[in-house]
Formats: sequence, structure tokens, C-alpha cells
Amino acid sequence: MTIRHHPDFASLMGCAAGSQPEAFAAVIASHLSVCAECRAEVGRMEQIGVALFDALPPADVVSSAPVVAMRAGEAETGVIEEPRAARTGGDGPRGDIPGPLVAVLGARLDDLAWSWKAPGIWTHSVPLSVHADGELMLIKVAPGKKMPEHGHAGQELTIILRGSYTDKLGTFGVGDVADLDSDVEHTPIACPKEGCICLSAKDGKLRFTGSVARLLQPLIGI
Repeated sequence: MTIRHHPDFASLMGCAAGSQPEAFAAVIASHLSVCAECRAEVGRMEQIGVALFDALPPADVVSSAPVVAMRAGEAETGVIEEPRAARTGGDGPRGDIPGPLVAVLGARLDDLAWSWKAPGIWTHSVPLSVHADGELMLIKVAPGKKMPEHGHAGQELTIILRGSYTDKLGTFGVGDVADLDSDVEHTPIACPKEGCICLSAKDGKLRFTGSVARLLQPLIGI
């Protein structure tokens, strides 16, 4: 597997800080499970965070926050845990669903129940915690299918799980991540042989540029 497109630096930093919404964290975790380069980068970020934490002056607290308790345990044992990002890729993917999602979705994309949304487009919603922000969805696109041109109301983070798609930003294959914001408008075209299945997290609806697509958006729900 050759990965050419990685998450932005800010997205990796959010992962290292543990500050990402659940949906986006699921996409990043899926990418880290197959990308040693980004695992190493997030590991370095976590180590920097630990060093900065250690440099803080001591303060009295009524009860220890989890991170305080963790650092206290390390001080007593002299053992600093391996960065979370380095551990994320330990199990690796099984089947064609990333390892971090196997417990929720099972191991095989072909075993999922797909919902038809439009000709050549199917989706499968991934459940999140009750109060989680954003949306996490698997999207399957038929070979050669061209998605309507659209932008994004907020951030969209997508990892390719099978096949590929091509747009003005390049070709995105298995393991690649498209890290997009509201400034980007594109027209993805699925691989003519394999089509494309991707895992997409977003915190707002797509903004279709065409009038027909805008009219149908409430029906297809993406």
C-alpha cells in the first residue's frame, strides 16, 4: 500500500492532544492503523506534549484529573508509556475494515447493510456516542460514478477503504486521507474498475453547487 495523501498537521495535532470530535478521531485512528509515517509523527507530538506537561509548575488540586494521575503513576514506576499513536497501529486492519472500527462494524465491508441513496451511491451510518458532535458515514460509489460538484459547510475528513476516486486534488487510493474545509469544492469520480468505498466524518452538510443536487439533498441525506 502506497499512501500519498495524509491528514493535515492540525488534524494530527488534534489527535495527539485528544481534542478531536469522535467522528474525526475515528477517521484519524483508521489512517494511523495503516500509516507508519503518521503514527510516528503523532507519537512525536505526544512526547512533546508530555515534556511540556512536565515543565508546568506544580499546583494544588482537590482531586487529580486523569492526566495528572497518569503522570503521577509514571513518576512512581519510572515507566513512561509508549505514545498512544504508536499503539494504535498494533492490531492493524483485519479484513478490509480498519482495526479501530472492527469492534463496531465487523471485519468486512461486504457484510454491512448498505442503504441506497441515489443511482450508484450507498451509505452506512456508523454509530457515535449519544452526545457526540458530527457525523460518521461509510459511502460506497459505483465504478465510474461522478459525484455532483460540492463544497463543505465545515470540515470533512475522509479515508479511502477500497478502490479510489479522482478529483482536482489528485487520486486518492486505499489509506489516503482527504482533509477538506469550507474553501474546497470538488467533483470526485470513482475508479472505473473498483468504484470507491470511503469512511467520511463531517460536522456540516455538503454544499452542492448544482440546483438539482441541492433539491435532492434532503432525500439522499448527505
